[in-house]
Amino acid sequence: MAGSWRRGWDWCRGNIRAGLSRPGLGYAKRGDTYLRTLLIHGARSVIRAAEGRENIDPRLKRLLARRHKNIAAVAWANRNARIVRALLAHGREYEVNYQVACA
Repeated sequence: MAGSWRRGWDWCRGNIRAGLSRPGLGYAKRGDTYLRTLLIHGARSVIRAAEGRENIDPRLKRLLARRHKNIAAVAWANRNARIVRALLAHGREYEVNYQVACA
């Protein structure tokens, strides 16, 4: 069971066959459907809660200015998935004001 959670995260990695990257087989085509659905619904709820507010995450504000809400929801879900995957891979807990230590 140690690596079983990784099966759901396969959509994060690029699909490479014969040395060629195959664009088009992205977020919606691979991985655990239920997990992907939960992440996208969570992102949609964040976007819906952020509408009409002034104090939202600046990254989300810029994303919503550039993209349609549905595209932004998938992008935000992907961001959250990458954060969760990194936390699980390194055995850390989420910290709200995490700062990366520069080497």
